[in-house]
Amino acid sequence: MKGRVMYVALLMTVFLILYTYFNDLTGYVKYMDEIQILNNLKEIYRKMAHVAMRAGRGPSEVALIAVTKNVDADVIRKAVDVGLRVFGENRVQEAYKKVMSDELRVMGEKFNWHLIGHLQKNKAKAAVELFDLIQSVDSFELAEIINKQAESVNKTQRILLQVKLSDEESKHGISKDNLLTLTEKINVLSSLKIEGLMTIPPFFDNAEKVRPYFRELRTLRDGLEKSGFKLPELSMGMSNDFEVAIEEGATMVRIGTAIFGERSY
Repeated sequence: MKGRVMYVALLMTVFLILYTYFNDLTGYVKYMDEIQILNNLKEIYRKMAHVAMRAGRGPSEVALIAVTKNVDADVIRKAVDVGLRVFGENRVQEAYKKVMSDELRVMGEKFNWHLIGHLQKNKAKAAVELFDLIQSVDSFELAEIINKQAESVNKTQRILLQVKLSDEESKHGISKDNLLTLTEKINVLSSLKIEGLMTIPPFFDNAEKVRPYFRELRTLRDGLEKSGFKLPELSMGMSNDFEVAIEEGATMVRIGTAIFGERSY
């Protein structure tokens, strides 16, 4: 009996060591093999194509942004090996470590990096250096700072305007009432290029409950285009609701969990 208890304890210790190494207890994804990632991507692309065609759209009209928050650089390297090239990060500091990591630099390939999380003004310089597209511009003051940093390195920084469509205090974004005025002001900044709108709606287990938020963002974009702005991009939809987002006109969906599994945030 004593020997059996010791054996079970040993197995549990080995399990905890392996679990901590591959996917640590903070939820940081340290290990996935290419087959896992590829199988997940096949299912996501199948759903994306199906819903796009059902909505009368071509599958190529919707881009997949692989969200790599709390995903190790080596796992991202494997995602690149199976075809992914566009990645979304929530934090400037975490993105910097990955962009500059040996695992990705040694590949010698050009990836597109999108900032999809809230950007603090004091991180604007680094954001301009790192990201091809900043999806989370939520004020004129932030836009001015990004513009100044982009101008200093002779870069036209691509941006999306983040719109707040819910009453959640945790969410950032431009109110819909101020959207036209701020779009007009930001559009004048010479080193920025506004390409569209982004939103983060409330989370619902039932994805149908998110549909009104996606529909409203598309309506706001269409209204801005009638005012003369060219805004082809709508970034909306995540792992649990991207199919509804595509039906409502999304051109970018931000998917992390369905590719890399659950993580702690």
